[in-house]
Amino acid sequence: MKYVLLTLISAMLLSISWPTYGIPFFIFFALVPLLMMEHGVSKFSSFNRKSWVVFGLSYLCFVIWNIVTTGWLYGSRNPDGSHSLMAVVFPVLVNSFLYSLMFQCYHWYKNAQGTYWGFAFLIAIWMGFEKFHMSWELTWPWLNLGNAFSDYPKLIQWYDTLGATGGSFWILIVNLFIFYTIRTWEAGRKRKDLIKNTSIAVAIIVIPMIISIIKYNNFDEKPTGQVNVLLLQPDLDPYAEKYSTDSLTIENDLLGLAERNSKGKIDYYIAPETALPGRGSISETAFEKSLLLNNIKDFLSKHQGSVFATGISSHRFYLNQNNLPKEAYQINQGLWVSSYNSAIQVIPNQKVEVYHKGKLVPGVEIFPYMNVLKPILGDAMLNLGGTVASLGTDKERVAFSNPYNKGKLAPIICYESIYGEFVTDYVRKGANFLAIMTNDSWWGVTEGHKQLLSYAKLRAIETRREIARAANSGISAHIDARGEIVADTFYGDKTTLFAKVNLYDQQTFYTRTGDLLSRISIFALGFLLFYFLIKRVQSRFQKK
Repeated sequence: MKYVLLTLISAMLLSISWPTYGIPFFIFFALVPLLMMEHGVSKFSSFNRKSWVVFGLSYLCFVIWNIVTTGWLYGSRNPDGSHSLMAVVFPVLVNSFLYSLMFQCYHWYKNAQGTYWGFAFLIAIWMGFEKFHMSWELTWPWLNLGNAFSDYPKLIQWYDTLGATGGSFWILIVNLFIFYTIRTWEAGRKRKDLIKNTSIAVAIIVIPMIISIIKYNNFDEKPTGQVNVLLLQPDLDPYAEKYSTDSLTIENDLLGLAERNSKGKIDYYIAPETALPGRGSISETAFEKSLLLNNIKDFLSKHQGSVFATGISSHRFYLNQNNLPKEAYQINQGLWVSSYNSAIQVIPNQKVEVYHKGKLVPGVEIFPYMNVLKPILGDAMLNLGGTVASLGTDKERVAFSNPYNKGKLAPIICYESIYGEFVTDYVRKGANFLAIMTNDSWWGVTEGHKQLLSYAKLRAIETRREIARAANSGISAHIDARGEIVADTFYGDKTTLFAKVNLYDQQTFYTRTGDLLSRISIFALGFLLFYFLIKRVQSRFQKK
């Protein structure tokens, strides 16, 4: 019962640390009860299968954490209008299993190599896992530890150096040192050591925060320019309106919203993810002939010096089976098609620029590991909201240049805004502000859209770029380079948001180096595993 209680305490502390409802300071000792559980089961319990007990209890902890923080996935709906149970069950169970497997590896390594080697292994494998979880086709980095402070930008300004993954490293170090302090006290009951270790733990927590507050108050980077942006929030219900309303009606409403709120000079009109065309998609080989896109050009001809950036659903046809992209599928004899979740920039008398979303939502926009899973699952895709097809991607990021001013827009599409190092690729391509085009309406009035907005603040700090965020139903927002929301909209409103967005050209250390601590941790993990194998081989030779 004692071990179950420790597990539940960890689950509770992890859950109440999370944005946007929680208090992140609990994250600094949220893993301590779980570490105490593992230590107690390993050293003092009479269980026959201790490893199974550790795995089971850690799984319980991570399941509760996942349900509390991402249970909003249940807000997505099936075609018949019912809530999609699978949309929350699969991510929760699989993600919890991966976290438990990682913790189980720590348990095995610590028992084989000793406590201190175990500590190093836990940091290395956790950091490596978070990095891996941002890279594979079942990617789901929503619960990476460094995200916990996204609602407190004043305390994490140093993320411009080490990124949110640096925040994960920070949190792991503090948790392990607090656990070490408790174990030292239990072993020796020495007050002097307790005071010293407690002081060190407080210093590890407080010093980065003090540095951050100083950086926050002394932020004086000079912008190289400024652009006037009008963010469009059409508030189309994705289940009842967005994919059943005529495309021209949707576009007319969108452009009407823009026209009614165009007061003064507008440099950028920015619309949400897949704002057009509604049902179906736009052919990329016929962009210049598209009635919808030409309507936008006609609108821009009345607003000289303006450009229009929006998310669209697009496709490209192929008549030759040779060199087909892997996501292309056959629709007729001799005809294949690739579909995309895209961002475009429309400028009168210029060719439409397009970017294809590079980070796809597993089970929604991509069939993960199709060659392995399709024979098992058939054609079924997990209904987590959004389009249910395997989409194509661009291998490289792009920055849309503006011929009328210094603006260079990063066309970040929805889910991509969770990925720190990924977003830096836009900046290295020359982007001097970030435009996030998103549709968070699939999950209704839940924590989902709030958390995704909160995570955007991390990208602003990491890159020192201002963000113009256009969301279908909200929350649309202007975020400054310190990660603070300058202005935002209410969720569920059909509205616009005007923003004077500053442009910045300098690159942060994090922009240049990316997830440096993660790569170092992966190298350390390889060393620790190699060291373990060498020791095992040596011990076997010695026995002979």
